[in-house]
Amino acid sequence: MPVTRLNHAVLYVRDVERSVAFYADVLGFRTKAAFPGAAFLQASGSTNDHDLGLFQIGAAAGDSGAGRSTVGLYHLAWEVDTLDELERIGRALAEAGALVGASDHGTTKALYAKDPDGIEFEVSWLLPADLLTEEILAEARRKPTQALNLGAEIARFGGQTKGGLGISIPVSS
Repeated sequence: MPVTRLNHAVLYVRDVERSVAFYADVLGFRTKAAFPGAAFLQASGSTNDHDLGLFQIGAAAGDSGAGRSTVGLYHLAWEVDTLDELERIGRALAEAGALVGASDHGTTKALYAKDPDGIEFEVSWLLPADLLTEEILAEARRKPTQALNLGAEIARFGGQTKGGLGISIPVSS
C-alpha cells in the first residue's frame, strides 16, 4: 500500500508554551492535548487527531545545524485554501517578526517563516489544476523560483479561489 500523505510532524522545541502560543496566534492551530513538556496541535482546517507535536527539551538546547553543518529537515509546508488566507497569514507572520521570505514557484505561491526556535516552515497556496496553462508551466520550468507579488497573484487568480490539493499538476489520462 502506498503512503498517501503526511499525518503529522513532531518538533523538539526549547519552550513548549512559547511554541504553542506562536502556532496558535500566528497560524491558528489549536491544542488538542497537552501535558508537561508536550503539546499536540491541530491546524484549524484539519480533521487529523493532531498535525503537530511539540516536545520541550529546554532553554539550553542548541540551534539545529540542519542544512548548514548537519543533515536534517529543511522545512514543513502547510497549505491554505485561498490567496486571501495566505495574505492574512503573511501579515500575521510579519507582525510576529517571523516572515523570512516569499516565493512564487509558478504553481505554488509560498511564504517562508521561522518559529521561535528558528525552525523554518512554509505556508503555501497551490494553483488549482484547472487554472494551469502551458504558459504558467513553461515559466515555472524556466524560472522555478521568483519573488512573490501576492497582490498581483490575487488580482490574477482571485483572493477566494480555492487552491489545489497536494500538487496541482493535472493527471494525464
